[in-house]
Amino acid sequence: MTDPAVPRTLGVIEAITAVRDQCPHAHVRQHASRALEAVRAGGADAFGEQAFLVLATLAGWRGERADQVKRSLEQFIESTSK
Repeated sequence: MTDPAVPRTLGVIEAITAVRDQCPHAHVRQHASRALEAVRAGGADAFGEQAFLVLATLAGWRGERADQVKRSLEQFIESTSK
C-alpha cells in the first residue's frame, strides 16, 4: 500500500517532461527539452544517461513537484545502475 502523503513515483519520461514544462529555470527547461530529443533519437538506451544529466541540473528547483521529480529520477537511476 502506498502512503497518500508521498506523491507517486513518476516515469523517467514523465519526470523529464515535468522539468521541461514546470521548472522555473529556463536553462534547465532547455536542457530537459534536449534530453527528451536525445531519448527520441536514442531510444531506451538513452534513458539512464539523460535522467542523470537532467537530475544534475536540478539543484536550484525547490518545492513539492521538484522533490517528486528528483526522487523519481534518483530511483530510476538507482534501479538501472544495479
